[in-house]
Amino acid sequence: MTAMILAAGRGERMRPLTDVKPKPLIEVRGKPLIVWHLEKLARNGFKNVVINIAHLGFMIPEVLGDGSKWGVEIVYSDEQGIGALESAGGIINALEHLSEEFLVVNADVWCDYEFNNSFSLNDKLAHLILVENPEHNKDGDFEYKNDKYTFSGIGYYSKKMFKNLSKQKLALAPILRKSIENNEVSFELYKGEWRDIGTPQRLEEINDR
Repeated sequence: MTAMILAAGRGERMRPLTDVKPKPLIEVRGKPLIVWHLEKLARNGFKNVVINIAHLGFMIPEVLGDGSKWGVEIVYSDEQGIGALESAGGIINALEHLSEEFLVVNADVWCDYEFNNSFSLNDKLAHLILVENPEHNKDGDFEYKNDKYTFSGIGYYSKKMFKNLSKQKLALAPILRKSIENNEVSFELYKGEWRDIGTPQRLEEINDR
C-alpha cells in the first residue's frame, strides 16, 4: 500500500512561523512533524510515500531527500508552479503514483495512531479515522454511531473515489459527504493521542508537555 502525506498547505494560522518554513517542517518535541509520519510509516511496513509540496515546498526535499534515511522511497508531487490544490486536488494530481488503495495523512497532525499497511477497504471507497472533538472543533465533522466526531486527517482511500475528477483545486470534504450519502465510507473512532498542530499556541502546548 502506498501512503500520501498532504504537505502543500500555506499554514496561515501558523504564521509567522510558516513565513519562513513550511508547516510540515515545524518541529514537535525536537523533530519535524513530517518526520514523525515517515518514521511511523516505515515502522509499519510502508515502502512508497508520496508527498505533495507547494508553499516553500522546495525546502521539504532538501530536508527529506529520497527517503532512504527512513527506508522508504519518496516521490514528490510538485504543486509549486500551480498553487496548492487542496486535499482532493492534491490527491488527484498524484494518483499516478498511488496504489489502488492508499493511505493519506495530513502532515500537520501529530498522533500515536499506527498506520495499517494491510488495511483493506473491501467494498468501500474510503475509511476515515475519527477522534473525539477538540476544543477548536467542538461540533465535529462527521456523524458516527449517532454522535459527531472530528476527522483526524487520516484515511484510507480507493482510486475509484477520484477516477472521474479532473486535476484542479478541490476540497475533500464534499467528495466524502457525497460518498457517505451513498454508504461508501466506513469509520473508526480512535481514542489515543491526537493533535492538530494548527496554531503556534497548539504547538507550544504539545512542546511543553
